[in-house]
Order: sequence, then C-alpha cells, then structure tokens
Amino acid sequence: MNRSLIGELFGRSPFGPLLEHTRKVHECVKLVKPLLEACIAGKADDIHRLQDQVSKLEYEADTIKHQIREHLPRRYFLPVDRGDLEHFLHSQDEIADYVQDFAVVLLIRKTPIHPRLTDSFRAFVDQVLSVSDLLMAAAEDIDNLAEASFGGAEAEQVLKKVSGLNEGEWKADRMQRKLCMSIYEIEKELDPITILFYEKMLHALSGIANSAENTGDLLRQMIVKR
Repeated sequence: MNRSLIGELFGRSPFGPLLEHTRKVHECVKLVKPLLEACIAGKADDIHRLQDQVSKLEYEADTIKHQIREHLPRRYFLPVDRGDLEHFLHSQDEIADYVQDFAVVLLIRKTPIHPRLTDSFRAFVDQVLSVSDLLMAAAEDIDNLAEASFGGAEAEQVLKKVSGLNEGEWKADRMQRKLCMSIYEIEKELDPITILFYEKMLHALSGIANSAENTGDLLRQMIVKR
C-alpha cells in the first residue's frame, strides 16, 4: 500500500504543522527584545514597525492553528489524546497573544523606561526569552517523538529539555517581583500612568514565560500518559 493511499485512509499527522505553529510563535517572541530596545531608545517608528511584524506573525500562527484544528484527522492513529493536542495548541497561542499585548502596550503610549530600570527590564526580557528558547528546543523534537509514539529514548530526551522550564519560569517570576519593587522605590519620580503602563508591560512579559511553561507541562503530560 503506497504512502498516498495510507494518507487518504488514515489522514495526515498533525505534528508537522504543530511544529510549524511553534516556530511561528517563537518568531513572535524573538521580537520582544527589539521592541524593548526601541522603547528604551524612544524610537516610536521602530515600535510601530515591530508591532506590525508581531501582528503579521500572530495572524500566520492563527492560520496554522485553524488549519490544524480543521484537519485534525479523525481516523489517524494519534499517539496522544486529541484533547491534549488542542490544549497544547491553545497554550502556544497564548504565548503569541501576550507578545502582541506587549507590542500594543508600547505602541499606544510613548512610555519612557526610567534609566534606573533599563538594566532590570533587559534582564527580565532575557530570562523570558530563555524560557521560550527551552520550549522551542523541546518542541523541535515533536516529529521524532510522534514517530516513537511519545515513548522511548526520544521521550526521555524531550523530558530533559522541558525539565528546565519550571526553573526558568520561577526565575522570571522572581525577577518580575524584584522589578516591581524597583518601580515603587522610585514612584515619586514617576507619574501614575507611567507606573500603570510598566505594570501592563510586566504582565504581558510574565504571561509569555507562564504560557511557555504551561505548554512545556502539557508536552510532559502527553509523554507521561503513555
């Protein structure tokens, strides 16, 4: 029986498109750092351009997401529960949503970053990106993982990669709290609206790290259920 006929009978694997969705979301996340740098430098035109890029990438990720959902095969012998795949996809979608939130916050108001906060914001963004990098590294193996029915050496390899996500998000969470404290240490030098926008920025950035950790946890659950 040839491969095309097998595909017609059992449908096509969703794991290739799922990996493409992960990559597209990660492209969104990689724009967070240049967005922050444009904000620090007060380059409104760069923020506008980068926000357009984020919006385009988010749209492309949404298109892939809809295609996966519409064509998720009913007869394909999936090694994991379809509901788990849906949750994994939704959690990844939230990552891109938070990137878009961050970009929009920077776009709608020219909020300068106080010089005493720039290094902390940069360090926090770097930590958030490191969490996303860990998720991307694990997701790159999802095709091989599916071929191994989410078991064996492939599963062990992915579990090792996602194991760092919890610690990475915990570090991001601590850095967020420390940055919040730093903001309120200089609150007399800031107007209330600026503080509000700082909080919105932190909320969006922490959402990226939290959603990346959640996505990794869902991947782990798919493996340990086997």
